[in-house]
Amino acid sequence: MTATLDRPLVSGPAHGLVGTWQLTRLALRRDRIVLPIWIVLLGIMPSTSSGTFETLYPTAAERAGLTASMGANPSLSLIYGPAFDLSTAGGFTAWRLGGFLALIIGLMAVFTVTRHTRAEEDTGRAELLASAVVGRYALLTSGVLVSAGASVLIGFVETGLMIGAKLPADGAWALGAATAATGLVFTAVAAVAVQVAEYSRTANGIGATAVGVAFLLRAVGDSTSDATWVSWLSPIGWAQQIRPFADERWWVFLLPLAATVVVGAAGYALLPRRDVGTGIIPPRPGPAEAAASLRSPFALAWRLHRGPLIGWVIGTAVCAAVFGSVASGIGDVVGQSEQAKEIFQRLGGTDGLIDAFMAAMTGLFAMVIALYGVQAALRLRAEETAIRVEPLLATGVGRLRLLGSHLVFAFGGTALMMVVSGVLLGLSNGMRSGTIGDSVGDMVVASLAQLPAIWVITGLAVTIFGLAPKFSTAAWAIAGLALLLSLFGAVLNLPQVLLDASPFSHVPKLPAAEFTATPLVWLTGVAVVALVAGLMGWRRRDVG
Repeated sequence: MTATLDRPLVSGPAHGLVGTWQLTRLALRRDRIVLPIWIVLLGIMPSTSSGTFETLYPTAAERAGLTASMGANPSLSLIYGPAFDLSTAGGFTAWRLGGFLALIIGLMAVFTVTRHTRAEEDTGRAELLASAVVGRYALLTSGVLVSAGASVLIGFVETGLMIGAKLPADGAWALGAATAATGLVFTAVAAVAVQVAEYSRTANGIGATAVGVAFLLRAVGDSTSDATWVSWLSPIGWAQQIRPFADERWWVFLLPLAATVVVGAAGYALLPRRDVGTGIIPPRPGPAEAAASLRSPFALAWRLHRGPLIGWVIGTAVCAAVFGSVASGIGDVVGQSEQAKEIFQRLGGTDGLIDAFMAAMTGLFAMVIALYGVQAALRLRAEETAIRVEPLLATGVGRLRLLGSHLVFAFGGTALMMVVSGVLLGLSNGMRSGTIGDSVGDMVVASLAQLPAIWVITGLAVTIFGLAPKFSTAAWAIAGLALLLSLFGAVLNLPQVLLDASPFSHVPKLPAAEFTATPLVWLTGVAVVALVAGLMGWRRRDVG
């Protein structure tokens, strides 16, 4: 009786947030390395890249025609979004980076909320906290506060550094606020995803899919003159429609703010409707006895990986078809500019420009697919922390056999996706240019050339899992850093030694460049060494 009287009631609305501050401090402590990296990288990009505008386009005459030539090109609109005013450094920076900043901060928000909510339930720590003096909404609120706070801080850092770089204050505030608002929207989306899904990997998948769909809707709307309204269905499209540095439209901020409130409220409304450790959509119960097709480690791995693998393959196919279909229009960027025509002729004419575009798309797909490689490589770690690995190893299943079953999907799944992306990129481009056979063959070869770089990232994830499992999340940081260096390193004028830290910087840019096997051999060797180190570590270390 005494224990009951000493424990405050936490079920009522007045006590639903009890313990929020303590959980928020704990979350900040756990993310004391990851969050500053996100904030610094996303915060400095706009200000540092704005200086390259004067270098690329030093005269007023060159800048005057940018908006008309690039803004009318569907291929560039597909990648970067609508070009409202490219005659200034601020407008060019907002066009070049605004969509990617919104995409990346959306992923950051999803991963952050899931890490501090659903992942805590997966490990059983949330249930332990729920048995103490912690309100029902405290865990979700702490995750939302950390994600929302990081998004807002990134917006402030962007704004302050752009103003320091002598860009117009109104445009700087608009771009920084647009980035922050996108982070808030996907924070709310993640708050719903963690209620619907039963496991953190599923919640991350739902949230990341929402971010990808938002980017795809924006891309389709901006590259299709008859369907521009589609981009207004996307939070990433809202961020660009604010028009930083181009007669800012402040009323557009009402859309992400309203979406944040409505979707976030839905997440809080769903929370009381489920038990700790479960989701709104419960998993489908299986039969009492396993079928013969499930009585092996590989069959179990297939059962665990098939959902994410199928989703990634479908998403890869759709995106590759969309991006490949607009490649032939990249030559329209030349327009009537004699200077631009001369430059492109030096690059190999219009065909050379299309090859460069396709090479860039292949590299982009490789960087994104590397994230799947990390996800699949760390799948066994999730099983380990959920205490489902030890019962398996207590039987006749060996450690290497168990891990090898998962690595088939980590390495084989990435290869499958790159082949799919190559086929769809080549097919959709070839159907418009009339050279299907050559286009498909070239793009499949270009896609396969990216595999060693992907496998380096995947192999490093295996190394961390085998040697330092407590730091498995560092594999995501490695993949994210490689992606950011490859996408924005050259734009930010980073030293070559930093650019070389990304394995993707060493891959020959096929089909625009000549094939060279040496860097691919080295990358494959690094991947093999990383894989062997991870396997040896897993074989020797304690489980759990």
